[in-house]
Amino acid sequence: MLLPLLVVFVFIANFRRFWILRYTQKRLVTPVIVVGNISVGGTGKTPVLIALVKWLQQQGFNPGVISRGYGGKADHYPYLLNATSTAAEAGDEPVTIYQQTGCSVCVHADRVAAAKLLEDENCDILLSDDGLQHYRLGRDIEIAVVDGQRGLGNGWRLPVGPLREPASRLKTVDWVIVNSPTDNFVMPGLDDLFYVPMQIRAQEFINLQSGEKVSIAKFGSVQVNAVAGIGNPQRFHNTLTQLGIVAELHDFPDHHTFTANDLQFANSLPIVMTEKDAVKCREFAQPHWFYLPVTASFPDSFWLAFQQKLERVCGQKKTIFKAK
Repeated sequence: MLLPLLVVFVFIANFRRFWILRYTQKRLVTPVIVVGNISVGGTGKTPVLIALVKWLQQQGFNPGVISRGYGGKADHYPYLLNATSTAAEAGDEPVTIYQQTGCSVCVHADRVAAAKLLEDENCDILLSDDGLQHYRLGRDIEIAVVDGQRGLGNGWRLPVGPLREPASRLKTVDWVIVNSPTDNFVMPGLDDLFYVPMQIRAQEFINLQSGEKVSIAKFGSVQVNAVAGIGNPQRFHNTLTQLGIVAELHDFPDHHTFTANDLQFANSLPIVMTEKDAVKCREFAQPHWFYLPVTASFPDSFWLAFQQKLERVCGQKKTIFKAK
């Protein structure tokens, strides 16, 4: 029944891409890296972007991040995050990125305007969060992230399936990163496509009220309520299970705006949540609420290839590659 709508969607999406690439795309002097996906729902882009920012900082760069800021309502745009910015103003993902990295983060629906503001802030390399389909902003490196559990779903484009663009789009990006691929992970029709496996590493639990760090081992024999308002809540539950934690999952829509009533459960078990959810719950947090920061881990070969690609981009842009 949705096939006629699929035809309309594909025509509009293809025409829009053609028009923007040919007539309205803006390319900047500053190198631009886009981290996105071709499917709806969460794939793990934020940990990837944070890992890239930290690596660039270690190399001596001053990276800036461009974000749509979904769920946030600032009093002006472009909005540059600061130490007092909240998820209500900027969105949960930009606040998480800012708190994890301390880099300049700018929120605006107009990604070109956000990029230019970050250039004014002396950022010498820009990363666009979830910007793969925002073709108006030119890019030098494209990274697509795929969920290693859900893959590409049924392989169909919206509204019949979960894909914003055809699976063949993955053949045109610089890297495909697969978040926690299963042992038998395959992408139908893309069997020969090289991808970089990414693993999510949990660190320790952090208390929302006090900031106290608690080792994962202390939660090993404790039952908890797991709260997740992310694109794939089951992934968070699986992470806790792999850590040996017995968790009852309470899932919410992605980017859900939490209230204290949302977290009133029938039991008095500790509550654990993702870091992205925690930035929206600190104001009304209770003493037994914790969040679990995670980091993205890649093979060394990826970082070597990424460095080589960045060197070429900097050479083409006549900017300085700052590797230490």
